[in-house]
This record gives sequence, structure tokens and C-alpha cells, in this order.
Amino acid sequence: MKRALLVSCLLFCIVFLCASYELHAQEGCVLQPPALHIDFGDGNGSTFNLSSRANYREVDDYCPQDGNYALVSSTGGCFGGHWVTLNQDHTGNGGKMLLVNAAYTPGLFFVTPLRGLSPNTRYELAVWIVNVCKPHEDCTNNRPNLRFLIENIAGTELARFSTGDIQPTGTATWLQYAAIFQTPADGGSIFLKVENKEEGGCGNDFAMDDITLRECVEPKPVLKTPPPRKPITKQVPPVTQPVVKKAPPVIATAKKVAPVNPQIIKKDTPTISGPKIKEKTSISLPKVISSRANLVFKQIETRSGEILVELYDNGEIDGDTVTIYHNNSLAVSRAGLSAKPVTLHITVDEAHPHHELVMVANNLGSIPPNTSLMIVTAQNKRYEVFISSTEQKNAKVVIDLRE
Repeated sequence: MKRALLVSCLLFCIVFLCASYELHAQEGCVLQPPALHIDFGDGNGSTFNLSSRANYREVDDYCPQDGNYALVSSTGGCFGGHWVTLNQDHTGNGGKMLLVNAAYTPGLFFVTPLRGLSPNTRYELAVWIVNVCKPHEDCTNNRPNLRFLIENIAGTELARFSTGDIQPTGTATWLQYAAIFQTPADGGSIFLKVENKEEGGCGNDFAMDDITLRECVEPKPVLKTPPPRKPITKQVPPVTQPVVKKAPPVIATAKKVAPVNPQIIKKDTPTISGPKIKEKTSISLPKVISSRANLVFKQIETRSGEILVELYDNGEIDGDTVTIYHNNSLAVSRAGLSAKPVTLHITVDEAHPHHELVMVANNLGSIPPNTSLMIVTAQNKRYEVFISSTEQKNAKVVIDLRE
């Protein structure tokens, strides 16, 4: 069997994150139809620079050995049942997938040009991956950990995303990973390169299929026009003449009036004293909130109790710093993001039913944009929110009391 290796597990999936429609909506992103779709077709790999890799070679085998890959429609019964059975590719339309048995030395295994993309434009790069290994007791804890590199023709790195450790499920469970990147303003040819960051061994084998690139467009705000107001007609009651009653005749009687001493006359209306009532003043928003767009990345409803909020750097630690506002009040100032969490405790109850957390990017780090992973723990339920903020856009998370 393959040699056992100790591999350090990343604490969380880095910038490259598991995608869903809800996630795209949280990022303020409306995805367009694919501008590029790589599904490996009928297995003709001529458009992909696969054979020139130093540690990998192509074979015609649905159970490739270490350091080999194959374009196959299915795989099963491999290595004494240590691999799961894949009866079809990801889409199940009779096409093929890229099946990789990891080489013992980490390195590049896939390169392809990305054609037809517009310059200075945001795109979502997405890919479907399945760990084909079964979680056996006699297998190492080695896991596929793929890094996706986007470079220009000169080899300058434009962006990078990592999947983190892809855990085995013991079944043919395809998982989608996706991330947002921006093409350079000057256009030109760019390439996608994929490398396995971990050494080979039992547990580090996978299949990949359906790579897509879709333009990410910011949604246009929907302006609702209020319905026209109907004029209010008031009925005026008819004017009637008031009835004047005659007072009964007053019969004057003579009374003795004591002389009035002006020194002892008291005023009928006492002087009222007390605290002055202050006029209500509006609370001004911090400039970093009022001057930037504030995109809602997540809305959470929970029962009463204490909420734990933890914020990590969601990528290679590159000096990202953030400021956090809680209901427009400063909660955390210029905190550096790393593998150690920045923590915040808030209480949700009837007296405090609504909470807004706004993450403000103080800088973009050495690898823009400013990215972070927020983990919200409420009532033993865990929410993961992948956040991206810039110097023009803040990220907002809303927590409400569930009625």
C-alpha cells in the first residue's frame, strides 16, 4: 500500500470555498451564463497541457497508479476496494472526468488557457471535485489539497485559491468549490494552473470535472414606486347657528369687602421647575459606513442567548486588518486577521432583538481583496460566512431574534 505520511490539516477551508446560489447572493453577485466550461468532453485532452507535467503522466486506465492521471467515464473496484465506485462523471451525461492518483511529490498537474474573458471584470471560478478514497483505518490521513493559480502569459500570479483538505465521504459525493477573482485591466492571455499541495499516499486521490467561469455582475437595486395616493375627501358638517341662552337676571346683593393688602396677594399659578427636556438628536453613522456600500452577506435568526462571533483570515495570511461595528458602534478596531480568531460576544433577547455587524476593510493586505471567515455560534448551531470587503464595500451580517 501507499506509504503513510503525516500532513498538517488546515483549520478551515481557505479563500476557495464551497459554493451555492445563496453564497453568490451574499457576495452581492449575480452570475451570468458560463463564459468558459471545461467538462473534459469525450476525453480528448489536446486542449489541456497535461502530459508535460514533471510528476504526472497520462495513462489509459480507470485505476491509475501513483503519479498518473486518466480521462475516464467511470471507475470502480480499484486497489482492493479502497476507492469508491464512480459509475459516471459529475453531470452523468456520458462524458468524462479527470481522475488523478496523486504523485508522492507535490506539484502541478493541470494547465489550461482561459480564453474569451473580458479585462478588469470579476469572474467566479468553480470546479466539482470528489475524493475517491474511502476512509479506512489502515489508510493515512493524507488528503487532497488543491491550489488554483491564475497567471498571465509572463507567469505573473494574478490570484490564487486553495480548497483546503478535501475529506473522504466513502460515497460518490461531488463537492463544488468556487471563488471570485478579477481579470487584469490590460487584458491579455491568462492561464489556470492547478497543483496538489500535499504529498501522495493513501487518501490523496481525486476526480475533477466541470470547470466553469461565470461573470459576476452586481445586482441593480430594485426601486419600488409607491402607488398613487387617493385624495382624501372630508365631509364638512353643515354650519348651524349656535343657540344663545339668556342668562337669568342677576340680583345684586350688597357685601362688605375687606380692604386688600397688596403685600400678601399670592399668584394663582405656581411656578413649575424641573429638568429641561432635551430635543432628540439623530445618531450620525461612522463615515466608513455611510460612505461605502454595505452588502448583506448573511442573515441569521436565532433564539435568545449569547452569540459567539469568531473572525479568521480566510486565505494566506497577508496582513489583512478589519474594524468591526456593532449596531453602528465601534466594537473592534483595526484587528489583524490570522489563524487565531478575533472574538466578539453579543446577546440576543427581547430587549436586544436586532444586531448588525459591519466588517470594514482597513487595508487589502498583500493579496487583495480583504477576505475573512466569520463563524457564528448560536444555540449550538454553527454558521460559516465567507466575507470579502474592499475600500469601497463593507460586509454586513444581520442577526435577529427568532419570534
